[in-house]
Amino acid sequence: MKEDAHKADNEAQRLSDVSQQVLIRRQKVDKLRAQGIDPYGAESFARTHEAAEIKDNFPELKDREVTLAGRIMSIRTHGKASFAHLQDASGTIQIYVRVNEVGEGAYNRFLDLDIGDILGLTGKVFKTRRGEITVAAHNYELLSKALRPLPEKWHGLKDVELRYRMRYVDLIANPEVRQVFVTRSKIIKGIREYLDQRGFLEVETPMLNLIAGGANARPFVTYHNALDTQLYLRIAPELYLKRLVVGGLEKVYELNRNFRNEGISTKHNPEYTALEVYQAYADGEDMMNLTEDLIAHVAQEVTGSTVITYQGQALDLTPPWRRLTMIDAIREYGGVDFAPVEDTATACQLAEGLGLKCEEGPTVTVGKVMAEVFDAFVEPKLIQPTFITEYPVEISPLSKRMADKPDFTARFEPFIYGREMANGFSELNDPIDQRERFQEQVEQRKAGDEEAHMMDEDYIRALEYGLPPTGGLGIGIDRLVMLLTDSYSIRDVLLFPLLKPRE
Repeated sequence: MKEDAHKADNEAQRLSDVSQQVLIRRQKVDKLRAQGIDPYGAESFARTHEAAEIKDNFPELKDREVTLAGRIMSIRTHGKASFAHLQDASGTIQIYVRVNEVGEGAYNRFLDLDIGDILGLTGKVFKTRRGEITVAAHNYELLSKALRPLPEKWHGLKDVELRYRMRYVDLIANPEVRQVFVTRSKIIKGIREYLDQRGFLEVETPMLNLIAGGANARPFVTYHNALDTQLYLRIAPELYLKRLVVGGLEKVYELNRNFRNEGISTKHNPEYTALEVYQAYADGEDMMNLTEDLIAHVAQEVTGSTVITYQGQALDLTPPWRRLTMIDAIREYGGVDFAPVEDTATACQLAEGLGLKCEEGPTVTVGKVMAEVFDAFVEPKLIQPTFITEYPVEISPLSKRMADKPDFTARFEPFIYGREMANGFSELNDPIDQRERFQEQVEQRKAGDEEAHMMDEDYIRALEYGLPPTGGLGIGIDRLVMLLTDSYSIRDVLLFPLLKPRE
């Protein structure tokens, strides 16, 4: 309690200090306007160079005039001369402002500037006696006055929730955070290039759906006033993309948002980015090959290697990856064998023997119990890239049954560092079997399973026109970015993660 009270007192004092600084900065705005200077009057500013460009090309730019702009990150005053650091998207660079060069009035106004203000200037490039590349200003212009102070360095680094809530400040204060999102952009670009070069067509499908389909998940519900119709934010684009394969677009992909009304954790955000890929005349085996090759390719492009370090653990993404059936994985890591199990009572006995609670009921099946055992006792142990294959049919309503094992499907999921990274399978293209699977899902939904699939008559109609043998794949982009940027939480790779509202 004392610690909480102390933290609250510190926060109150910090907010009070911020309010006082805001007041002082507003007074500076009034002072500038009284002098006929509008601190927000600039409509544009033509730069010739960025900070990194000047540093990287110093021999060529030495003693030459450049024009740059950025945010003031530090100021040091020495009588009639001052040093400051400007930060732009490329990095920071030192500037030098002297009263003899810019004039007494302009210099005095420079002394009134604050950390956070955005400045444009023209000056000559040189190197100080200490060896720091610097731009000596001939003139400068205040482009935008910052009314709020930037957080102290320790505060910006340690208050994680504040960083997520005010990402705009986090990006200013922490260059390494900006680099994460630069890398994220490169990963997405690399995925697009990989697929485009292999003849895949990028498409867009609806995010407002009459039926929440394509996955087992609880949807967000919304309403369209003009149509007087309830709609769902999509949980997956899968059924639309397979309709396109029916229509003759044989290799398609989509990179876009999905929305699932689920909890928030270090691995889950209700709004997330996913890649889905579909290829006619391919199967789950083909999609496993594509998965490991795509991820290895992007890792090489972004990090320079297919061997990376994540949270201190060396991970080798070089194909081929290990492959295990779900039953074999449970036997190896959980110590129990589901192969001979045919009834839920026996399945529950095995689960309870491992410490899992298991109650028989209308929505409980052998396959679901097996999946729960896998999630609890196997998934966390799959550190090196591993494909888990042969998923129970009950938890795979869109996957094709295995010819020799009709209770299982040709489905796979790759796991890295104990996390599911993707989901794929040989697509179920039998409309009769698909209707029966949907009907089973509807019955489970009626029995209380809010994540069970809805009936989709139009999708079944599409299958009745003929879906060729097709392989499908979905990759969680946010988790892939986490992996390749060594980020522990999904919130670290989302610019604006969903957070509980503050009172």
